[in-house]
Amino acid sequence: MKKYFYILVLLFTIIACSTASKNISATNPVPTPKVAVNDTVRIANDSLEYEVIIIDNGFSTWLASTALPRNYYSLSYLEIKNQLYVTEWNLRASQPQRYNPNLYEMTIDYRPNIHYGYEVNYLIYNYMIYFQNTYKQKLAGYVPMR
Repeated sequence: MKKYFYILVLLFTIIACSTASKNISATNPVPTPKVAVNDTVRIANDSLEYEVIIIDNGFSTWLASTALPRNYYSLSYLEIKNQLYVTEWNLRASQPQRYNPNLYEMTIDYRPNIHYGYEVNYLIYNYMIYFQNTYKQKLAGYVPMR
């Protein structure tokens, strides 16, 4: 039986629900949740035994419309940036009394000695940029504004 390393699973249903509850009007007492189609990005490779699942309202749209294209960055650049971002992310996830536990729900199992390939690194990097810009967080160094 192969083990799957869940590198990234983010559920922001609490944030989505709290945003939806603010939009209740007097004529429509029952809120209808607004969920974008295809808000889950998944990449799996059974031979390398990893899986990336990113669930966050708006990320798929942002990735398609705002992120720089694949092969814009080198693989080594993405790996270095991901290591910095994930290290800071995991530090914050381990300190829920200091950082918002609704934003940093779990740690990310990203190991620099494993070659995840370009696509995984590209998705993780772009999620980190999306996350920092969307939730007004700064994980490490300069954050591109897109």
